[in-house]
Amino acid sequence: MKPAQQLAIMMSTVRRQRELAAGGTSDLFDLVSKGSADPIAAALAGLPEERRREIGVELTAWFKKRDRETWWDSGTGTALAVAVVGCLPTAAQAAAILGRASVNLDGVRAAELVRGVAAERGVTWLGDLAQRLAGRFNQETWVDRWQFVAALLHAEGAAPPTDDRSVQLWLNAVEFPDRFRRGRPVPVADRLRADPFLPAMLPRLFEVDGLGALMMFDVVYRDWENRERHALLTALARLAADGVVDRVLLLDGSIGRLLRGDRPGALRAFTTLLGLLQPTTTEIAARSTDYLRLLTDAPAPVATMAQQALRELPELELEAVLDASRQVLARPDKALVRGQLTWLDRLARQHRDRAAEIAEVIAVATEHPAVELRDRATTLAARHGFEPAPAGPGPVVSRPRGDDLPPPPAPQPVPAPITEVDELAEEVAALLGTPSPGTGLERILDGLVRLTASDSTGVADALGPIIERRHWSWGHEHSYQPMCLCAVVVDLLRSVVDRHPRRRSRWEALLAAVRRVDPARSTPELATTDPRMPPPHRLLRARLAEIGIRFGEPGLAGLLSAPTSGNGALDPLALVERLAALGEHTPWTWDLAQALLRLPADTDEAVAGKAAALGTPAGDRLAAWLRDGGLPQPVMRATPVNRRARRSGYDWEFDQLPAQRSLVELRPPEGYHDRYGLLTADPAPIGMEHSGWANLWPSILPGHRGVVAAYVLPMVAATADMDQRDGTAVLPLLAEATGPGGVALDLAVAYGLGARHSADRVATLDALLALAAAGQLDATGTGERLGTLVAGGLVKLSRAVEPLRDAAAAGAPLTVWRLLAAALPTALTAPRGVPDLLTLATETATATGVRIEVPGLAEVAGRSGSSRLVTEARRLHRALATL
Repeated sequence: MKPAQQLAIMMSTVRRQRELAAGGTSDLFDLVSKGSADPIAAALAGLPEERRREIGVELTAWFKKRDRETWWDSGTGTALAVAVVGCLPTAAQAAAILGRASVNLDGVRAAELVRGVAAERGVTWLGDLAQRLAGRFNQETWVDRWQFVAALLHAEGAAPPTDDRSVQLWLNAVEFPDRFRRGRPVPVADRLRADPFLPAMLPRLFEVDGLGALMMFDVVYRDWENRERHALLTALARLAADGVVDRVLLLDGSIGRLLRGDRPGALRAFTTLLGLLQPTTTEIAARSTDYLRLLTDAPAPVATMAQQALRELPELELEAVLDASRQVLARPDKALVRGQLTWLDRLARQHRDRAAEIAEVIAVATEHPAVELRDRATTLAARHGFEPAPAGPGPVVSRPRGDDLPPPPAPQPVPAPITEVDELAEEVAALLGTPSPGTGLERILDGLVRLTASDSTGVADALGPIIERRHWSWGHEHSYQPMCLCAVVVDLLRSVVDRHPRRRSRWEALLAAVRRVDPARSTPELATTDPRMPPPHRLLRARLAEIGIRFGEPGLAGLLSAPTSGNGALDPLALVERLAALGEHTPWTWDLAQALLRLPADTDEAVAGKAAALGTPAGDRLAAWLRDGGLPQPVMRATPVNRRARRSGYDWEFDQLPAQRSLVELRPPEGYHDRYGLLTADPAPIGMEHSGWANLWPSILPGHRGVVAAYVLPMVAATADMDQRDGTAVLPLLAEATGPGGVALDLAVAYGLGARHSADRVATLDALLALAAAGQLDATGTGERLGTLVAGGLVKLSRAVEPLRDAAAAGAPLTVWRLLAAALPTALTAPRGVPDLLTLATETATATGVRIEVPGLAEVAGRSGSSRLVTEARRLHRALATL
């Protein structure tokens, strides 16, 4: 630094010191806002303690005023920390400011600056401050705050906190020691050698639930190809070999964690660590009881690790192996059972005198669900002197039989309308307190309109505290998603409480944006404001805007469109009665439109006559709607859709999108004017949009199952080709709806069967069973779509076997067999999962006694060799020949 610059800084520091001593603080606060920590420390140097405390009072008041609207980044947060430690009198007062979630600190650098100003002042409570800040750690705490606290504790010679969150943050700091620093990272082993907290933290790595998932990190040096795999685990194994950490602690800690269990992804770290440690046979033998427990009870990857370790022990007690084998052979994990059979086969050859006893244990696997394992067990048991009953796909029925499913329950009636302010307040609190958007929304909207018409002041007084308490987190959830309605619903509720003209103008603008009323235009009345937003969602937004404008109008007894059935349907007679109760009042535009869309298509003429007898324009419109049959069914066509174009620059999201997806195009019947654009849809390119609010769409069009299926199909497909969650929760709701499903429903069920997550496959299974029980599932169409998706690599077939097997076991074997028979001709070309599908096809075919020709099966069955694909194809071919 040049002498002139040094002189300018010195003069500026002297000026600030004089200003602070004279009672001015504005310059100090400006330095905090600019993140200038060093000048703050210099300005406070030598300041009397009494004056520091006066500044501390002003600083606390200034912070409280600013904190409501300020995010203190690492620069401004560090400057604030220097001012706080330099002026406030106690650790408790300092922690009240620095412990706020909005205050971020620049880790070790902030700790060094704070220690400097504390030493100059003579502060002795930095250790207390660090402990208080540690007590405020939560899941939102950044690693920089841990580094700040850890540096203070280390400097004060204090022990680190070892609660679960502190251990997680310590582990984050091991992975990212200098989050914003450049240069080649220090090897993890060297970081751990120098870490003073390692002795306290290491045992806790094996005790904190879920921590294993964080322990699997890699360290990237120059690029992703040049990285250290499993850096922490490799470092621990290296330190154990060097005698820096206790090898016994790592072995016993890993095995103890595996015995206690955790999520599979969290357990992987401990099996990896054991693999790196390479326990000797002596070490394994000393822990053989624990390994046997893992073999029988642990998840498949852990049990496989235990199996491989135990098989290398030369003197493992045979009785213990046989006892464990009886449980292992009953497990569904095929690779584990196959390995156990191989082990038992080897033991039977080694112990000829006990071969028959071992063969009897092998025979346990002759009842395994996997037919290839049943065959293998039968062969081995016979080889070693035990003849079990021959395993087969099951007895052939004497005559064909169908599904045995209970009839689907009728849709439940909706609860009684909300007529009390207190009940409305309870329902609103429940709505804002649930992560499932839209639960109970229709009933709340009806109650809101009903009660504000008679007691708007009471409604406002009751809802005000609830909205103030709940709206912040719920109202801003997923606000970046174009289809999220959280903020819209909260704003609607706030409009009831605060009738500001600005709120009304917002609703008017929103409604004007979606409505076109020029009949000469060919575009629909429900205008497109965002191409990513399907028409059912635009209709829902239009209704919310309309309510925001018109709630509180006198003489309204709720919404015309309030459903009378749990699936969203509306009884036509109930709508006639509601229109009669309106008298001369004009119905709301979108409320009446939604009411018409909820009517069944098969209403008799008597109801239409009652509607016409009302003598009102709304009654005439209802009568005409009923006589015309309501909204017609559209023309559907499956069409392939590619992912969106790559954006300029780095586009990480693009690479996460599937290259292609099968979606559905909608068109109205020829000659029909699609007034709301509900029957016209061109699938958009594949993007990342997702909306839990789509669960409301079936109730918007309860008689048009296929239309809604087409609109939710991108969300459902994403559960299979992008591994997203919760996208199939809408399928059971579609099963409760009515109307033909068509190719859209077939595709939705096919994609749902291939969903990545178990909960999504279960939801698909529920929908499949409900549709089959009602006779509304096109098993052949669904199977053809599944086969096409599998052959095109759009769905992983291995995922679909489990829900289909469960469906057959639940009473739908014929439905499953028809679906499989339609899927197999194209699925036979898939690289994985086909043998399991063939096994299930054999079981369901023989269980039902229904013969269905499967094109291409004979060719596969006629191939040479004994691969599992060929073996299972021959088995199905023989079974069909006997039917």
